Amino acid sequence: MSQLFYIHPENPQPRLINQAVDILRNGGVIVYPTDSGYALGCMMGDKHAMDRIVAIRHLPEGHNFTLVCSDLSELSHYAKVSNVAYRLIKNNTPGRYTFILTATKELPRRLMTSKRKTIGLRVPDNQIALDLLKTLGEPILSCSLMLPNEDHITQSDPEEIRDRLERQVELIIHGGYLGQQPTTVVDLTEETPVILREGSGSVEPFI
Repeated sequence: MSQLFYIHPENPQPRLINQAVDILRNGGVIVYPTDSGYALGCMMGDKHAMDRIVAIRHLPEGHNFTLVCSDLSELSHYAKVSNVAYRLIKNNTPGRYTFILTATKELPRRLMTSKRKTIGLRVPDNQIALDLLKTLGEPILSCSLMLPNEDHITQSDPEEIRDRLERQVELIIHGGYLGQQPTTVVDLTEETPVILREGSGSVEPFI
């Protein structure tokens, strides 16, 4: 049975944030709020937890996971970012975007897509997520919580999430009822941005 934490969306309780981080560090898979619906997350170095997320989502081999970061200072450690790409990211972060970038050698190979060696990175505009990241001290390996046969709709109701996933995750954070649109995914591996998925973030800055 998963735990359910009611965390205030604007003033997250430090005690509950610390408990959530402990669950992550102990190998747990959590459901947590972002600015574009709920997400599944685990520790970046925990292969077993990552495999569990793959099973929950029924993800295909080579799915592009995302590193959810607390701020832009973590980007250059995990991805190669050109000056043009950095300006675009800086002007639209935090926000409802996932940026696909070429991974650096610091990133474990199993986190990259097998052919292109890329990784998704994002900084969410959600206080609960940001407090989790700052307390954890490293990115959370994540993907949007879209259940099988419900592509393109992120789960938005934590009570319904608990009904469906309470035996598959260690923690569900109730941070309010959120929107159902996933992030807009922007490929910045080349000079010209490419929109891979149009979601809740406006595509105008990248056209």
